[in-house]
Amino acid sequence: MSSKVHDESGRRGRSTVTIKESLRDLRVQLALLNHQVGTKVELKDVDLDCLDLVSRHGPLNPTALAKRAGLHPATITGILDRLERGGWITRDRDPADRRAVVVRIVPDRNAEMYRHYAGMNSSLDEICARYDPAELDVIADFLRRATAAGEQAAEDMTD
Repeated sequence: MSSKVHDESGRRGRSTVTIKESLRDLRVQLALLNHQVGTKVELKDVDLDCLDLVSRHGPLNPTALAKRAGLHPATITGILDRLERGGWITRDRDPADRRAVVVRIVPDRNAEMYRHYAGMNSSLDEICARYDPAELDVIADFLRRATAAGEQAAEDMTD
């Protein structure tokens, strides 16, 4: 093996380790931020996660939400009860099947939630402004692939 190939291999390995460590650090920081926001709005961490899923993927039926959140349907019932009592979501009849229920975000409360994340969103905007569109495409692709790998790893653990 040439020294150039060896150097590139070592650099790739070090970069890969740095990326994995950075993702772990980011996970911790985002968990801390979410916990602080949850404390301000009086929501448990899991409630906040489910609210985010409804906000981004809703309206959802409770079974679909449970699947996306990786939670038991009975657990979702308690979470939805708390979110509904707090005025964060509504449970409405599904227009396609009047026996079924869909969960929807309450728009005014959703706007309130976004205000709590304004500082982080501004910081991310500033960070993204330092990259050209092609670099942002690579970063977005990496994050999508890393997310898919996490989803697969979680699914493999439940099998």
